[in-house]
Amino acid sequence: MPSDPAPGAVVLTGGGGVRLGGADKASIEVGGRTLLEHSLEALRDIGEVVVVGAEVPTTRPVTFAREDPPGGGPAAGLLAGLGRFARKPERVLVLAVDMPLVSPDTVGRLLAAAAGVDGAVLVVGDGRQQYLCAAYSVPALERARDASGVEAGHGLAMGRLVSDLVLAEVAAIGSEAQDLDTWADLAALRDAFGG
Repeated sequence: MPSDPAPGAVVLTGGGGVRLGGADKASIEVGGRTLLEHSLEALRDIGEVVVVGAEVPTTRPVTFAREDPPGGGPAAGLLAGLGRFARKPERVLVLAVDMPLVSPDTVGRLLAAAAGVDGAVLVVGDGRQQYLCAAYSVPALERARDASGVEAGHGLAMGRLVSDLVLAEVAAIGSEAQDLDTWADLAALRDAFGG
C-alpha cells in the first residue's frame, strides 16, 4: 500500500496588523529573525511551503501566493495557497506567521494527530482552537470550501470553513501557541527570545 504523499504547508502572512498600527507582521524581528523566518524554521521538515503574502527574500525556497482580491481573510488566504502547490499534498500544515514559538515538534504532533481524521488543531489552555496552527486534509478542506458556497473564501471565517470537519485537538505545550496581536505581545515574545 503506497504511503501518503508528503505534506505541504501554507504560511499566512496577511492581515492588516490593525492593532500594530498596520505593521507588516512577517517582517517584525524577534530573537534576531523575522516572524516569517521563524515560521519557515518550524516547517523545516516540510518539503513544499507556500507563503501567502508579499514576496520577500527567504532563507529557503518557497512559493508566494496572494488571495484575489487581497484582504479576504485567512480562509481566503489558505484556499489561495492550496492552489499554488507544484504537487497537491494530501495534508497541509497551516501556520499564521505571528506564532514564532511554534516548533518542528509542534508541526510533527499536529501531523501525527491528523492521521485518519479531517485534521488536527492546536488548542490553548482555555480550550480555544487555533485554526491557523493546524494540519488539515486537503480533500476535506476542498469539500468544506465547496459546501460553503464561497469559491475563493473571500470574507469566509476560518471557523466556519472548518466547522464540519472532524478535528483532533492537540494541547499546546507551554507558550507555543502565543501569537502576536499587540505591542505588549511583541514585548513578551522578545523577552521570551532574549531580545
